[in-house]
Parts: sequence; C-alpha cells; structure tokens
Amino acid sequence: MRISVLGLGYVGCVSAACLAGQGHEVIGVDVNQAKVDLVNNGRAPVVEERIGELTAEVVRTGALRATRDVRAAIMDSEVSLICVGTPSEPNGSLCTTYLERVTEQIGAALAERKGEGGRHTVVFRSTMLPGTCLNLLVPILEKSLGGTAGVDFGVAVNPEFLREGTSVRDFFDPPKTVIGQLDQASGDVVAQLYEGLPGEVFRVPVPVAEAIKYADNSFHGLKIGFANELGAVCQALGVDSHQVMDVFLADRKLNISPAYLRPGFAFGGSCLPKDLRSLVHAARRADVSVPILSHVLASNADHLQRAVELVERTGKRKVGLFGLSFKPGTDDLRESPLVELAERLYGKGYDLKIYDANVSLSRLMGANREYIEGRLPHLAQLLADSVDDVLDHAEVCLVGTRDQAVLSALPLSGGPAIVDLVRLPDAEARRAEPGYMGLAW
Repeated sequence: MRISVLGLGYVGCVSAACLAGQGHEVIGVDVNQAKVDLVNNGRAPVVEERIGELTAEVVRTGALRATRDVRAAIMDSEVSLICVGTPSEPNGSLCTTYLERVTEQIGAALAERKGEGGRHTVVFRSTMLPGTCLNLLVPILEKSLGGTAGVDFGVAVNPEFLREGTSVRDFFDPPKTVIGQLDQASGDVVAQLYEGLPGEVFRVPVPVAEAIKYADNSFHGLKIGFANELGAVCQALGVDSHQVMDVFLADRKLNISPAYLRPGFAFGGSCLPKDLRSLVHAARRADVSVPILSHVLASNADHLQRAVELVERTGKRKVGLFGLSFKPGTDDLRESPLVELAERLYGKGYDLKIYDANVSLSRLMGANREYIEGRLPHLAQLLADSVDDVLDHAEVCLVGTRDQAVLSALPLSGGPAIVDLVRLPDAEARRAEPGYMGLAW
C-alpha cells in the first residue's frame, strides 16, 4: 500500500520504517526539515534499538522517503497515519492543536483530489481522549471535503503500544492490535497494514480504541506506583520487597490475571478493607508516604456513593435492593458494600426493602450478627421474603446480585427503574430501555 506517515517522532519514525520494511511504500512527513533530511539520508531521527539499520535499509531500497509537503504526500498515498504529538496543556488537559492542524491540511489535500485515486483512509495513531476523533477531527475533515466520513473517505483510530527502547521489536511482535473503525471498509484497510504480524486483533468502535490506550497507560503507572509504595513499606519494616513480589507475581490466578479487573460494585468483606487500613497505618507509623495505598479505600467509598447518586437522580423514594452479603452465595455481612449502601439510603429517608436469599436474621450469629446490629439495626423490618415482594414495593431497584431468581423476575421494560451494580447478563439489551442505569458502563 502507499502510506503517508505524518509526524516523525518516536511513533511516526518507527511506524514509517517498519511499514516500509513490511513492503509498503511510505512517505514520512514532518515540519522539521532536520528530521526530513535525516530520513532521506537513511538515518533515523531517534535513537532506538534496530531503528538505524532498518531506516537505512528501507531508504536505500526506495520504500521510505520524507518530505515537509503534506499535500504532496496525501496526493501520492491511499492511507494516512497521523502520529503527531498530543502533549499536556499547563492545566493537564490534552493539547489537540497539532492534531487539528494536520487534519485541516489533510482535509484540504483530499478536497483537491476528490474523485481521483480511490477512497483515502485517515488513520489516527496519536493518543487522544474518547470523543476526540468523532466530535472534533471528523467534522474538520467533512467540512474540508464537503463529504461524509465512512462514505467518501475512511476514518480509523489505531493506537500504538510501542515502548521507547524496544519500539521496533514491539511493532513486529505487538501485544495486541487495536482498530477503532468508523466502518468496515476503514477497518479492513488498517488490518491490511499489519497483515502477518502476531497477536490478537481487536476491531472496536472508535471511542473504545481511544480509551484503550488510556486504560493501558494508567494501569502501567498504577502498577509501578503500587510496587514502589509496597517496596518502601517493606523496607521500613525490614522485609525484602523483592522476595515478597516474587511470591506475589507467582500467583497467576488472582494477582497477575483478569481477576478483579472488571468494573463492578465497590469491594468489601472481612479482609480487604481491614488489611488496607492496617498496612496504611503501619506505613504512617514508619513515616512512609503511600498516597496510592492510602487512597484505595477513599476511591472505594466514592464508587459506592455513585450508586447512591444514581438513586437520587431518579427522584423516586421507594427503593428495592437485591443482594446484601459481601459475596454472592454467603451470608457474610461484615463490611459488605451493600450493607453500607443500604445504610446510606435508609439514613436519607428512602423507603427501603431488601432481598437476599442467603440472609436470614434468625441464622446470623457471632461477629456477623454484631456487625449488622451495629450498622443496620432495623434490618428485620427491611428484609423481604421474596423477589416479588421487593418488585411490588420498589419504584427503583438496585441489583447487587446475579441470583438466578432475581434475574428471571426482573422485567426488561415497564417495571421499576434499574440501577445495575453487577452488569446484568442482558445489560446490552437493557441499555436501550428507559430507566436502566449501569453503575460504570
């Protein structure tokens, strides 16, 4: 394919050289004449493992050349990869100035070649927040061309997952390939660029592709911060942090796995809150600052509050709650987030009814009974005997369980408003219905 790559920084330079190495005909574009001259002389503008040799080879064979002329590059290509920077503004917001500028230039060039050379596909590889492509950049292209994205020209978002230092290796052996496609044809064009490369390919809506990059980088930062905070606490307590993490990382069932990484309701129970509090307290006593660990419980409390606010938003006062125990299939109420939710709603004067098939006041004992008597002493009058009792009472239902009896009884439409805390199996169908609200989806 004939490809123009706009922006010859790390991502653009590596993408251009690697695509040329794959057999494509590539034109690199940059406003910086020094970068253009380096590429045309067979030298990479960045220092990176393998990039120097690869650039020299693809320039020598004529597969890669560079220019400052956006118009000429667009005229001579069928696909444009946008790899310009999206730095932070002083207030932390995303700077889209370079994206907008290059999009305008592409639009002007495409307007000039309209009707010639087949449909051009514009592929945004720059990191940008969800909504940037469809709400900001596509309108710029459509205005310039007087045409429609997905019809007169293709649009896709193709985030990169290249680590500086190993970018060439990561390009040819990617962890995944993500294609945010505006339409099937646009996605097909991007898929052809990476034909033959290993790794799973995900073809998703454009905003999903934009968000994935942020999910990845946020989690990477969180992991590094977590490891460093834990290391500092271990050092203060006289423990070898690397021995601790060797064992931690060996657990592929709960720790290094998909476990606990699906958005849902707040966590609770007799272990997580207690142990987090103890560890943070130990860190403070040792004068070790642990801002990530010390804010985990605060983050959890804020997430629980989102459920309260969804109920408040309905303006209804009769509330049903399905689920009360901290974990499905048990009657353990200790530090259950659903108990905390019930307590907040009851304290705000909501007319509340609760159903949990595993919770019977007469069977509660020991620490479990003491806990609920201290937090929700009126539980006896709030508990309902059946799912139907709650549905008959409620104007809005909070669903905190996947109990099959509850799922079977919930009407798809025409019933009470639904606040979904667990992402119901039929959540996709329910999202189209008025009155359905997902907690984090």
